[in-house]
Parts: sequence; C-alpha cells; structure tokens
Amino acid sequence: MSLSPTPTSDSAITRQSLTSAVADKLRDQIIQGEIPEGSQLRQDAIAAQYQVSRIPVREALRQLDAEGLIAIIPNRGAVVPALSPDDVEELFAIRALLEPEVLKRSIPHLTEEDFSQAEAILRRYVSELSREDHVSAWGRLNWDFHSTLYSRANQARFMAIIRNVNNSGERYTRLQLYLTHGINRANEEHHQILELCRERDASTACKLLRQHIQYAGQSLKEVLQERRASAQLAAGDHARRAKS
Repeated sequence: MSLSPTPTSDSAITRQSLTSAVADKLRDQIIQGEIPEGSQLRQDAIAAQYQVSRIPVREALRQLDAEGLIAIIPNRGAVVPALSPDDVEELFAIRALLEPEVLKRSIPHLTEEDFSQAEAILRRYVSELSREDHVSAWGRLNWDFHSTLYSRANQARFMAIIRNVNNSGERYTRLQLYLTHGINRANEEHHQILELCRERDASTACKLLRQHIQYAGQSLKEVLQERRASAQLAAGDHARRAKS
C-alpha cells in the first residue's frame, strides 16, 4: 500500500526561505540602482528571471512594500517610487531623531570587539569610496558601520525602523556621497564618532552623529533640487526647439 506524503514543517520553511531569497535579490537591485526609480515590477517577469512561481514573488513584493522600498499601486502593481527632495529630507530627519537615541543607549555596552569591527568596516569603506566603480557597496558599508555602533542598544523595534528607513534612503546615501563630493567629510566624521564612542563620550558622539545625518540630508536635498531644476529647464528648451 502506498502512502501519500504529508506536509511537514520543512515545506513551510522552504517556501519562506524562497520568499526571503527573492526579496533579498530585489532589495539589492533596488538599493544598488539596478532597478531604477519609476520602474514597474512585474510578477511574471520576476518569476521567470528567478525561476520560481509567482507566489513567493507576490509575497516578496508585499514584504518590500512593508519596508517602504516599493509601492503597490492599484491598477499599476508594484513600482519603485521616486523620492522627491522633500521625501529625502524627511527620511534623513527621521534618522537624525532616532539614531542618536539608539547610539546613546548602545555606547555604555560596546566592547573592544565592537570597536575593532567598526574600525575594520571603516578601513574597507575608505578603500571602496576611492573606487567609483564600487559605488554599489557604499550604502551597505555605511549601514554596517552605523549598525555596529548601535548593536548594543538591545532595541529591536528601534533597529527595525531605522533599518527600513536606511533601506528606503540607501540609494540616496550613495547618491549624496557621489554627487556632493562628501566622501572626505563622511570619512572624517565616521572616525570622530568611533573615537568618541571609545571614550564613552555619549553626549558629544550623539551630537556629532545628528549633525552628520542632518548635513547629509540637507546637502543631498539641495543637489536633487538643482538636478531636477536643470532637467526641467532642459525639457523646456527641448520643447521650444521642437516647436520652432
């Protein structure tokens, strides 16, 4: 007599892992700019690309929507939203409010191993920043450095919110460094923040971190405004030439 296989917990784990794998790949492509803002994400095309069914793709898109990386719009489906200068300013304002608070709670509990890890990340960060062909790594290393310093706060919900905000803005973190030539300032401030954490000077470290984030947001907002104004001007010139 043959027995029909019965579902086990393994099947649920496999399906969840597949959803997470698809979400991870799409997240990386969006953050690295391989899927540009304004792009529409088609479930059938993604399923074919990754050779999976549409079910894990649909669940992955819902996950990315919850993280704020994409927007699911009625009659259009999933799209990668374009952030306006005001949106960018808001994201960095949220970071400037939350991250110093988490750092303040983390500093008393940071270990020498944490400091060594943060220092190693900074060394790699400096190396990668000197290579524009490695721009896709800049945002990730920036997050790795900051999250290492926040790691001893034991504030899981805080960290989940901060991670989502960083994911939403990571394209723009890289853009800020690239467009505003803010690499040297970022490097200097990162090293200063690390040393202040070593000295357990939470007040000064948090103040510098807040200024560090606010400057990045403001400088990027100004660059985006200039770029969009230039694009509108160029579009107007093109339209006038077409009419003449």
